[in-house]
Amino acid sequence: MIGIPSLKLVEQWAGAYEATWERPLLLFKHSTRCPVSAGAYDELANWIEDASSLLVDCAFVYVVEERPVSDAVAVTLGLKHESPQAILVDKGKIVWHASHWSITYSALDEHLGNYCEK
Repeated sequence: MIGIPSLKLVEQWAGAYEATWERPLLLFKHSTRCPVSAGAYDELANWIEDASSLLVDCAFVYVVEERPVSDAVAVTLGLKHESPQAILVDKGKIVWHASHWSITYSALDEHLGNYCEK
């Protein structure tokens, strides 16, 4: 998606998490086997494409292909695994998260509008 990296190793997740003390992270947990996740993916892709600049780092976790990374995210954040799931992490804390049909362009704009310029 739009040049956003996917986290394939638990060590990559650990590095991305540590970096949240410097810059927030928008993480998207995506299932390539789920139509609801495909819809959320499209909503997120459109929102990111419309942003002229983002004040957050972005990353993906493909939950089926990279189950250990997905599990590590849930454990580190103390957040029940769902997919699709969008999670904004700042300074190691969850600032906002949504799952399933709650991941919409308008919800992203409402909750993450301060983190982008359009």
